[in-house]
Amino acid sequence: MTASVAPSARAAPPAPVGRPEVERAVRTLSELADDASVPRNVRRGAQSAKEELSRAAVPLDVRIASAVYALDDLANDPNLPTHGRTAIWSIISSLESLS
Repeated sequence: MTASVAPSARAAPPAPVGRPEVERAVRTLSELADDASVPRNVRRGAQSAKEELSRAAVPLDVRIASAVYALDDLANDPNLPTHGRTAIWSIISSLESLS
């Protein structure tokens, strides 16, 4: 018999998000969401923006607009470390160039 792993314990493969720029933004948002030096509210916001970009059923322009809106709020957080702010600005810039 093989040991079974509970469905919730398995890591879901990342959903294809389309263009390479969007996939790069999703990877960077994942890194930001996992960065312990970033405040918790920013990590949650990065995770939320990543989920917005990964919603395959939604048109790309709507996903980008939703993610940029969420990231714009995060970029203005006074507790955000410089490297996090730079990463967010970079993501916003690359996403805005697609729309």
